[in-house]
Amino acid sequence: MACQLFAQDNKQVMSAAYNAIWNEQVQEQIDDRIEKFRKVDASIRFSDIKKNSTVKVEQLKHDFIFGSNIFLFDQYKTDSQNTAYKNLFLNLFNAATIPFYWKTLEPEKGKPRFTKDSAPIYRRPATDPVVEFCEANNIDMNGHTIIYGMRRWAQPTWMPEDRKIMEQEFEQHIKTLAQRYQGRIQRWDIVNESIDQANRGLMPDDYTYKCYQWAKAYFPPSVLFNMNDCDLSWSAQQLRRYVEIIRNLKDRQAKVDVTGIQSHIFNPQGAKAIAEGAPNLTPDLISSKLSILDSAELPIHISEVTISAPDASAQGAAIQAQIARNLYRLWFSHPSIMGITWWNAVDGGAAEGEPSLSGILDENLAQKPVYHVLRHLIHQEWSTQIQQKINADSSLAFRGFKGTYKISWTDKKGKKQEKQVTLGNQANAINL
Repeated sequence: MACQLFAQDNKQVMSAAYNAIWNEQVQEQIDDRIEKFRKVDASIRFSDIKKNSTVKVEQLKHDFIFGSNIFLFDQYKTDSQNTAYKNLFLNLFNAATIPFYWKTLEPEKGKPRFTKDSAPIYRRPATDPVVEFCEANNIDMNGHTIIYGMRRWAQPTWMPEDRKIMEQEFEQHIKTLAQRYQGRIQRWDIVNESIDQANRGLMPDDYTYKCYQWAKAYFPPSVLFNMNDCDLSWSAQQLRRYVEIIRNLKDRQAKVDVTGIQSHIFNPQGAKAIAEGAPNLTPDLISSKLSILDSAELPIHISEVTISAPDASAQGAAIQAQIARNLYRLWFSHPSIMGITWWNAVDGGAAEGEPSLSGILDENLAQKPVYHVLRHLIHQEWSTQIQQKINADSSLAFRGFKGTYKISWTDKKGKKQEKQVTLGNQANAINL
């Protein structure tokens, strides 16, 4: 089976205890859920098609979000390095999380770093060129993040410690971003990690709710608003509290569209322990926590994924790839999850204090085993490509992964025809 291709190659690097946790029965259940929840029936009827001809069906793009943060955009010294980085988003992913941390977006009050000529800051590229790159290449975008209470990463140093003045600044900042980008960026993390505010800086009273209300007032209705907090390693009690906060915001008419949940294996020894069979991040445990998040009644975005390799050896890279493969498959099989975003895509490109071996590319931007695992999943195992004879009634029926397709056929005059169609959540009847 396709689902076993990489598992068989890497099974020897994982312990018997790990393989017992992610056993064949678990893998078959995952396959069944993927077939049920990620694919849809389609029937295409052609009004002008050559008799007995072959129709070609090519999936161009998933509706599911597969992405990474794009914090190192044009941050390398050479064109070839920058091209290799951009190719992650051209050849592997269909989505990017763009850094909008206020502290580095506007280090000097009134002088935001939007444009290409802005002073460079590591891991914080000027935002306009990134947005333009994504637009030009049909890459879904997530703005991260508008408001974040952590002084270390996000609050401008010029921000006054006066709650009332801060409110005015927050509203104006949200308005500025909404006016500049309108609906060009599909999703925004309006407020990031607001639950643990006791360990952040001073913030306005009820600022999370207020920020969502300001965002609703200034952004177009088409833009989705995310809540981004917590981690799948957190306790069930903590996740229930997270859900309560989301539901409270919704009850007060705040526009919250997506539940973001992080999944960070920051500690290389944590990855080693998982490979040895540690009972954390097991299928049952992950599924039970996702069920808690489902009670918020929103789509779920696995918004920040870190999977550190245990070490720099070939075996360490293989362990990272196998952990990623199983987690991605499990997440993709869960019906309410709408996307998965890897966090730091290049080794050595993480923030201070985060692991240096958690990339999909190594420090030389060469593809690691985890790259090839994700490439196989996204573009082969989970991609629908069909060449099939037309039925006698000029129709074609198939079951494919949800997303955008190119349909190619020959009309009755022998002329080649092409049409793009989208397969949505329900059975699709398409007339061409």
